[in-house]
Amino acid sequence: MSEVLRRVEAGERLRVTVDRRPVAQIIPLPLKREALPVAEFLRWRERTGGADPQLTDELRDVLADTTDDLEIG
Repeated sequence: MSEVLRRVEAGERLRVTVDRRPVAQIIPLPLKREALPVAEFLRWRERTGGADPQLTDELRDVLADTTDDLEIG
């Protein structure tokens, strides 16, 4: 089973058959993005609105291109 999962992790899509009849497909999950670029977040925020209309302007003023240097917690 681990070899099958390694192949899927590498991007291969595998079909599972029972008596030569396809019954399932094992496919890799989409890659999860580690971070959302600030510019993309701001565009999303402008499109969706929200409870605090000034948030977009405030975030644009205080954030650089990434938040990697911000302490969490």
